[in-house]
Amino acid sequence: MHAITIPEPGGPDALVWAEVPDPEPGEGEVLVDVAAAGVNRADLLQRLGFYDPPPGASPYPGLECSGRVAAVGPGVSGWAVGDEVCALLAGGGYAERVAVPAGQLLPVPEGVDMTTAAGLPEVTCTVWSNVFMVAHLRPGETLLVHGGSSGIGTMAVQLAKAVGARVAVTAGSQEKLDRCAELGADILVNYREEDFVDALRSATDGHGADVILDIVGAKYLERNIDALATNGRLAVIGLQGGVKGELNLGKLLAKRGAVTATSLRARPQAEKASIVAAVREHVWPLLATGQGRRGEEPGEPRVRAVVDRTLPLRDAAEAHRTLEASGHVGKVLLTT
Repeated sequence: MHAITIPEPGGPDALVWAEVPDPEPGEGEVLVDVAAAGVNRADLLQRLGFYDPPPGASPYPGLECSGRVAAVGPGVSGWAVGDEVCALLAGGGYAERVAVPAGQLLPVPEGVDMTTAAGLPEVTCTVWSNVFMVAHLRPGETLLVHGGSSGIGTMAVQLAKAVGARVAVTAGSQEKLDRCAELGADILVNYREEDFVDALRSATDGHGADVILDIVGAKYLERNIDALATNGRLAVIGLQGGVKGELNLGKLLAKRGAVTATSLRARPQAEKASIVAAVREHVWPLLATGQGRRGEEPGEPRVRAVVDRTLPLRDAAEAHRTLEASGHVGKVLLTT
């Protein structure tokens, strides 16, 4: 088969299309003929040499894909050759074939095309595990999403609205904020023009955010604590603004707040399977046609993948340049 390889860490041109050995499904695994793969910032870090795959994972980038089951390994039930699937991966999505633990497979949702489905596993699993399984966002609460126009951000806005929460987002342009508003965001903050803490307090009558989903990390740590409501929960899932920050424990204590930091890629397979199962139960029905958004006729899904652009897998370097420039809204996908 062919795959995007990284012979040496570096810029986008370090991604090389090459012929590589075909994977074989092991015990409990399914072999998938890849139709499309999602591009994530973790892929950029891997290309730069800062985020190696966990032991035993495919060396090629790509944390999610869609395709058709090509073979079923020993000990697998519930999946058959020809099934249309999408998958959460520890690596290997930028390839024509990938072996996937069966617990990390999901059926392509009804009414979603195969290519679009490639942009679902990573964002849905990340958002559901952090915002709902860890931070326990509840109806009527306020969620603050940093990077609201990103793939994760656009999914977080929709899922929070689907459960009846109020959503605030930060983004770097009015165009991106407008797209977030179309998805249901209630409070729009241009971080280049105003401080998100002041804007959030003003919009919530001083209450703040019950849950914050943060991709920035150290740069926002102090202000995130200021933005938290009493009993608020901060979930850190990215480090675009650095890895070391100063935490005022007095402020956190006074607010009875909580800070968690999680990653998805290196979790044990059993944990990933549990998250995937929860996503299939709670999120997949919202993606299927026929559910209907609140106040709308049935037939439109309440949640959808937002796709910025689709490129051929051979053009993975261009996809990485797009993410680095931050000019996209939603997901960038690669097709085989």
